[in-house]
Amino acid sequence: MLARILQWPSVWSCGDTKVDRVVFKVHFTTSSPRKWWSQEEAVNADNEADLASEKRLRDEHRVVSRRIHILGAGSLGTFIAHALAGIPNRPPITLLLHQRKQLLLDSQRDWERQGTIEVKTDDLSDVRKDFDLERLMPLWKLAPQPPTDDDTIHNLIVAVKGPRVMPALLSVSHRLNRRSTIVFLQNGMGILDEVNQHLFKDAETRPNYVLGIVTHAVQAEGPFAIRHRVMGTTALAIVPRFPLERSSAGGGKRKEVWAPTSRYLLRTLTRTPVLAAVGFSPTDLTLLQLEKLVVSAVMDSLTVMFDCKNGALLFNVAVTRVMRLLLSEISLVIRSLPELQGVPNVNMRFSPERLESMIVSIAATTAGHLSTLLKEVRAGNETEIDYTNGYLIRRGEEIGIKCVMNYMLMQMVKGKRIIVKDELFGPLPMDRSMGQA
Repeated sequence: MLARILQWPSVWSCGDTKVDRVVFKVHFTTSSPRKWWSQEEAVNADNEADLASEKRLRDEHRVVSRRIHILGAGSLGTFIAHALAGIPNRPPITLLLHQRKQLLLDSQRDWERQGTIEVKTDDLSDVRKDFDLERLMPLWKLAPQPPTDDDTIHNLIVAVKGPRVMPALLSVSHRLNRRSTIVFLQNGMGILDEVNQHLFKDAETRPNYVLGIVTHAVQAEGPFAIRHRVMGTTALAIVPRFPLERSSAGGGKRKEVWAPTSRYLLRTLTRTPVLAAVGFSPTDLTLLQLEKLVVSAVMDSLTVMFDCKNGALLFNVAVTRVMRLLLSEISLVIRSLPELQGVPNVNMRFSPERLESMIVSIAATTAGHLSTLLKEVRAGNETEIDYTNGYLIRRGEEIGIKCVMNYMLMQMVKGKRIIVKDELFGPLPMDRSMGQA
């Protein structure tokens, strides 16, 4: 306790009484700790916590490898590798081959092309060299020993189809750690939930994630040779390791400290002119993903059922009625998602009328093209229907909405794919008369 005496020597008069001196005692006591913070104190405390977290990350990531591994040497993975090779001070690039047909490149022409990638745009051909190739062995064939520093993958871009993400990541999961960053460039949604549930279950030790949306249209014309058909863009966002929650002290939202590998990959991709990559916040990227998801779930699925080009869906009253039934379900599910409550303009952005005009506009722009889903079904390959219509069905069930129209359409697409696969790869038909003596 502190005490201080304040004295005034002048003579004061109060009525008939004269006072020669007035003495005040002012006591200053130390108050008990406050249970509340002001806004400024809360922000300062958050900044101190962020600086401590950033210092810890710097200590853990003193050396960031510049080498970028690309998992999947298909059309998209090859296109990204070719684009990264064209920037100044290009990073070392390694293509990871995981499919059996990629592991068995035995022709002389394929062996000669392994260090080069050719991209054709209109009538121009651009060939770039100095790529490293690495053949991945199945995980059960590898010796059970931890990877060395040279084997660790710090920067990984996953450019395979949605159904192949899990098998592909299983072959390199032992080479990833908490300091690594994985960029996912798949269509549809729900892949991260599947990876976290079955592969990287611990949030403290799992790698860092970056989600991306690629709208470039590329087509493979051979091993390490693709055609860039339509120019597009690339949207990227770093996924927080933990949800960004408001501080319990009453301050603002705590800031996430991104890993150095995540920042390096984001800077490298955004400075690649061909990719036209732009960084977004996680919420903004989710909205972009949902818009693309709606197009895939409605337009692509209907082109499979009618076996037609995108433009054939236009100016057809029967098709329009089916489209509106699907969009009514999808709009209700998206506008009811818990993570979008409070986001401005969601109800207008995902209204059935606005979604219908968006699909009609895209179908008119790509009227002469075949959807990717239709190409996969015609070839008898696995589709990403579980991550488009299937994702909407799962999210609808979580909030109590039964998406019967989308469920029926998803099963019809799967059934048609099985029929086509049996016709292409089923047993050869034999004439019964040939077996009779």
